[in-house]
Amino acid sequence: MTDTTMLDLGPQCRIVARLATSVPDALLTGPTPCPDYAVRDLLGHVTGLAVAFRDAGRKDLGPTTDTAPGTAVPALPAGWREELPRVLGELAEAWRDPDAWTGMTRAGGVDLPGEIAGRVAVNELVIHGWDLARATGQEYAPDQAALNSSYAFLRATVEEEGGGGGIFGPVVPVPDGAPLLDRAVGLSGRDPDRRPGGTG
Repeated sequence: MTDTTMLDLGPQCRIVARLATSVPDALLTGPTPCPDYAVRDLLGHVTGLAVAFRDAGRKDLGPTTDTAPGTAVPALPAGWREELPRVLGELAEAWRDPDAWTGMTRAGGVDLPGEIAGRVAVNELVIHGWDLARATGQEYAPDQAALNSSYAFLRATVEEEGGGGGIFGPVVPVPDGAPLLDRAVGLSGRDPDRRPGGTG
């Protein structure tokens, strides 16, 4: 492993935390780009993935790392406005340890190399940050290093699948000259032109 393999998740975690804590209660039942998730469900999912990937980075394997995503609609904790920023901070701190990026770990019930788990965590933060921003009408500018990592990860995944399938759904074609965030969003299976309250 080289130093360039590691990525500081802190900036993107802080961006997602700001987005989340800015969501008014009135929008919690609104739709999101994730078809099965209302805003509150998406926030619950982000809370759960932060805990899971925190523990994956720590190599603290157990119930939080063994549960497959999509097992159930995630519940939003009662104190989520305090808990979500806290666990996002813990997630970032866990992946500042070089050992997190080496050896094997587990997330979502899948054993995988630490480096790949770190990249998956970054991608989740970037794409679900976009989901949350679009669902709630907030401006979104992800951390550039995280966005670069997410795009490279998504592009490699799509190429491995033969070009048509993304991690979250079929690829949505986006012009080559479009902003990098739009291209990443398209690779994830989302329509970057989706507006708040719409579908895609």
